[in-house]
Amino acid sequence: MIEVRNLSRYYGSFCAVEEVSFSISDGEVVGFLGRNGAGKSTTLKVLAGLLTPSSGTVTIDGVDMTEAPTSFRSRIGWLPEDPPLYEDMTVVDFLRYVGGLRGMDAAAIEARLPEVLAKAQLQDRTDQLISELSHGYRKRVGIAQAIIHRPKLVILDEPISGLDPAQIRGMRAVIRALAEESTVLISSHNLPEVSATCDRVLVLKRGRLVAEPDGAPDPMAPTLGGLAGGPIVQHLSLTLRGDEAAVRKALDDSGLCKGYSLKAGDGLVLAYALLHADTPEALVSALVKAGVGVRRVEDGLANQLEDVFLDLTEDRK
Repeated sequence: MIEVRNLSRYYGSFCAVEEVSFSISDGEVVGFLGRNGAGKSTTLKVLAGLLTPSSGTVTIDGVDMTEAPTSFRSRIGWLPEDPPLYEDMTVVDFLRYVGGLRGMDAAAIEARLPEVLAKAQLQDRTDQLISELSHGYRKRVGIAQAIIHRPKLVILDEPISGLDPAQIRGMRAVIRALAEESTVLISSHNLPEVSATCDRVLVLKRGRLVAEPDGAPDPMAPTLGGLAGGPIVQHLSLTLRGDEAAVRKALDDSGLCKGYSLKAGDGLVLAYALLHADTPEALVSALVKAGVGVRRVEDGLANQLEDVFLDLTEDRK
């Protein structure tokens, strides 16, 4: 549905994005990663129709941005990190206003509002002033204004920035609901959240795509298992006391691990395990019953993601 081919963008003589190509299918939720200065913002602005390419093509639903820019932009919903909201308006009045800006007539707006409010989980905030909303609800209003016109592509820049854990969980559900009618592209620095929310990722380094989405296996695939209705995978880092062979046998006998790796030294065994389900307590119990000492248990996802991200984006000497 989204086709980017040989996209380059220059600022004077500086090349911010160089020969980037990728495709995204209908209904996918794709993460967009890269260090500061990697070219993420420039690429997103091109996809949102805010910048034109220096070379290359970008099409959404078969519409080329340079050949039909107005039609192209009508297919896009855009949420910057700081949502553009009018705080003296109520939620529903603001959405009506944005719908009008998008060229929707009053009947179409009223017909669309219930669905938009439900997807953004704003049904109980319709008549509240935006100035009275929490940061999390303002983010939801930002998403609602981005989807009021039923876009083909929704671009979300740091959608969970500044949210607390409860709000992050709610936002995750909102994003998955968006994929029922739109393709979703998320730019974020929160690596565990990208893994929990996205189907796959695109990684930029110095303006070039370094994690190819087509053909080659996705380097983040081990951390993206269990999305889109699949089984949840729990990642654990464990510091264990005991013999490596005994630890290996206990992990195998537990039947709880999808896979694991071990590193032994100084009487301890460091284990990184992928569980079939969210059952860390059951694994710890199995280890203790097998006579393995459990000294520390940590969520291993964040560290694994950081390692993958740094391996892709850092400069090697």
